[in-house]
Amino acid sequence: MDLLVVGGGPAGLATALHAARAGLDVAVWEQRAGTVDKACGEGLMPGAVAALEALGVRPPGRDLRGIRYVAGPRHVDACFRAGPGRGVRRTTLHAALREAVLAAGVRVERRTARRVEQDESGVRVDGTRAGHLVAADGLHSPIRRALGLDRPHRGRPRHGLRRHFLTVPWSDHVEVHWARCAEAYVTPVADDLVGVALLTAARGPYDDQLAAFPELRERLAGARPAGPVRGAGPLRQDAGARTAGRVLLVGDAAGYVDALTGEGIALALAQASAAVRAVVGGDLAGYERDWRQLTRRCRWLTHALLGATRTPPARAALVPLARRLPWLFRAGVDALARPAGHPAQAGPPSG
Repeated sequence: MDLLVVGGGPAGLATALHAARAGLDVAVWEQRAGTVDKACGEGLMPGAVAALEALGVRPPGRDLRGIRYVAGPRHVDACFRAGPGRGVRRTTLHAALREAVLAAGVRVERRTARRVEQDESGVRVDGTRAGHLVAADGLHSPIRRALGLDRPHRGRPRHGLRRHFLTVPWSDHVEVHWARCAEAYVTPVADDLVGVALLTAARGPYDDQLAAFPELRERLAGARPAGPVRGAGPLRQDAGARTAGRVLLVGDAAGYVDALTGEGIALALAQASAAVRAVVGGDLAGYERDWRQLTRRCRWLTHALLGATRTPPARAALVPLARRLPWLFRAGVDALARPAGHPAQAGPPSG
C-alpha cells in the first residue's frame, strides 16, 4: 500500500480522494461507523466549495452570500466576491465525501490505529505496512501525541457547542453574533433548518451560553431543537511540526488556532492536496513549507481577531468599527473567501 490515511473525516477522505486520483494505492481507517457528526459551524467558504467541486463533490445545502456581524440591534454585512459559500450539515458533507471515496475504489475500514512504527522505507501501523501515513485523526490526534509533536498552549481554552433548530432561515448570510465573552454563528443549512454554534471560554450548558445573545434567543423562540448539542474543544492545539519521518499531519491534527474565522474545512481540503503532492513528489519537507503558506492567512487573521477582541470593551467596539470602516470589513471577508489553493498561488494576508 502506498498511503494509509488514519481518520475518516473530511480531511482524511479528501486526502484519500486526491491520492486515488494520483494513482496511489490508498486505504482509510476510521474507528467510528457510518456517517459521523461533530460540532461544526457548517458554513463552507467559497474556497471550500470550489475545492470540493474540483473533487467532484457537491453536497446539498443553502447558498451563503456573505458574512454578517451582529451586536444587539446593530449589524454590518459583507458579500463574498468570489461566489457563494454554502451552508451544509456536517453529516451531509461527510456522506458526500465518503460516497466519492468509495466510488473511487478506496478501501474504508473500521479500525483504530494503536501502534505506529516506521523506518526509512515505510510505516507499519498495527502490523499493516504502507509507504506513508497521513494522520487526519482530529483535534486531539492520538498519532500527533504518540509522535511527540504535541505542544502545550498557555491561555484560557475556548470550546465550541452546536445545535440545530427547525426554522426557516431568515438570512442568506452567516451571522456572527458578538457578546461580552462569546460568539454565536448562525448558518442556514436547509430550507427549514439553521445551525447555531457557540464559541466561548466559559463553561456551562448550551442554553445558559445562548442566554448571552438575547436578540438571537428571541429570534429562535418557538423553534424546536433538532438533535442533540455537540461540543468540541479545547480548540487551540499546537503541533511542533507537520511531519515526522514518513508521517504527515493533515487537518485539525496538524494544529488549530480557533474556529473564529470558519476556515477549517477549506484549510483541510487544501492541506489534503498538498500532502498528496508531497508524497507523490517524495518531498515531505516541502509539505511543512506548503502547510505554513496555506495556513498563514488564516492564522494571521485569527490571531489578529482574537487579540483585538480579548477584552469586553474591544469586543463591544468591533461591530461599530466595522460599520464605520466597511472597506476593512469587506477586505477581511474577501480574505476568508479566497481559495486556499496551491501555495505558489497564495498571497499575503489582506485587511
